[in-house]
Amino acid sequence: MPDVTVIILTYNEQLHLRRAIESVRAFAAHVLVVDSFSTDDTAAIAAACGATLVAHPFVNQAAQFNWALDHCGVETAWVLRLDADEWVTPELADEIADRLDDLPGDVSAVRCPRRMHFMGRWMRFGGVGQRRMLRLFRTGRGRCEPRWMDEHIVMDGGRCVDFSGAFVDENLNSLTWWTDKHNRYASREALERLLAQRPGGGDTETNRSLAGQARRVRWVKKHLYYRSPPILRALVLYVVRYVFLFGFLDGKPGLIFHFLQGCWYRALVDAKVFSVQRSINRGGLSFEEAVQSHLQIDLAAVEDTGGSDEMDG
Repeated sequence: MPDVTVIILTYNEQLHLRRAIESVRAFAAHVLVVDSFSTDDTAAIAAACGATLVAHPFVNQAAQFNWALDHCGVETAWVLRLDADEWVTPELADEIADRLDDLPGDVSAVRCPRRMHFMGRWMRFGGVGQRRMLRLFRTGRGRCEPRWMDEHIVMDGGRCVDFSGAFVDENLNSLTWWTDKHNRYASREALERLLAQRPGGGDTETNRSLAGQARRVRWVKKHLYYRSPPILRALVLYVVRYVFLFGFLDGKPGLIFHFLQGCWYRALVDAKVFSVQRSINRGGLSFEEAVQSHLQIDLAAVEDTGGSDEMDG
């Protein structure tokens, strides 16, 4: 069996956690569940599945994952990051079990295709069909970018190879839950945009650390999307995804997904950025006060938890 620790971040994930853990049994030497003080049966499920569970206050995905790397004593040769609502296909599990130990020493990371499922259907089109994601890397060679949203694993060197097996992003909660989650995500992404617009707040260094598809997507967002008119760019993105990238072939679930994720969510980010800027420019609020008022993110509390070191820059 390959020497792999799977790290799963959780908060009230009783609906998904067993599925995620079961999907990695063929290759995982250790499953580490980093929980944000769940109030459901997440802890019991982790214990029943033989995983190690630790609890830590949540700031954002990047800070939580990096905390796990730094403080949870990962001793295996490889680390796999897996979200609680994701699962590894049998094809990818077999590929990891069969190939990982035979990779050359100069290979430090593995990219795998991610399939996005929504309302029981694989979103094959609209530009989200099978994006390659770097999730598997040699211990000590990778970290999560210190970002509030859209974070990726970045490496300190070595070569990356591609596996053909996929992992699946399939959340089983209701659409009400999904939109509430994306509302919170929009607040984090709005904060990321606001921080990037402050003097010295760019993300040039992390952009240079990215590779492949992640770097291309980041370049398009920074140099094309964010230079277009706010709100209107969300409408254009939806048309591009739904029409020109054939999102309409994903059926009625695709119509809902591509509109909500490609238009509504992006427009919401723009609206939140505008509301914070307006409160600063016209309402006389400080940056921290405006963020707290409109995004419900307490930056002072983040600093008190020690999270500022991991999110600097």
